[in-house]
Amino acid sequence: MSTELNQIKVQLVKKKRTGKWLAEQLGKSNCTISKWCSNSAQPDLATLNRIANILEVDVKELLISNIE
Repeated sequence: MSTELNQIKVQLVKKKRTGKWLAEQLGKSNCTISKWCSNSAQPDLATLNRIANILEVDVKELLISNIE
């Protein structure tokens, strides 16, 4: 089973934004954002919605579907 659960890093690259920028927008540490981007930790659903709003994407674009 894949441990990759989110696409935050992919969307940051598409939007030409950095993890540091996202950390500033959310009031989180760079370390926290790095863990989310590397999928070693996951944001809660409320935070995932905030990230989607900040990046101006649908929250579905931040999730990896398990359906194949």
